[in-house]
Amino acid sequence: MKKILKIVFVVLLLGFIVIQFINRPDKTTTTDITPGHITKVMTVPANVESILKRSCYDCHSDHTVWPWYTSIAPASWLVGDDVTKGRKKMNFSQWDKIPAAKREARLNEICEQIKAEEMPLPPYLILHGDAKLSQADKDILCQWVEIELKKLEDANPE
Repeated sequence: MKKILKIVFVVLLLGFIVIQFINRPDKTTTTDITPGHITKVMTVPANVESILKRSCYDCHSDHTVWPWYTSIAPASWLVGDDVTKGRKKMNFSQWDKIPAAKREARLNEICEQIKAEEMPLPPYLILHGDAKLSQADKDILCQWVEIELKKLEDANPE
């Protein structure tokens, strides 16, 4: 029985080591604020930017902070997938690439999803408790969204 357990342990250990080299996520990150960044394209007050940095940028910008556990599979796969999907859905670093009509929808989604407590993702909050949005944070973000939507509406009257 001890020999079987040793074999199982060795096989599991080797398997764990092998998966570290399979499907490694792209950990692209930058500290640069490009001309297409939301803070360059829109008016983003410091308090709003602070909330976005704390609660949104890890998945929805090119400013992702990759903690140590993102280097270890299978956690690396899960986090990498969340970041890829988040950036694809909305990337604050490439805000200028979102068509004007979709920007309005993305802004609306920000407020809708934070009110519904769908964002930040609940699993993310387990390890990043500081990203949890208080009611004051939600109010600040939604007020900002309303102001920016009004600006878009005024700039593009139908």
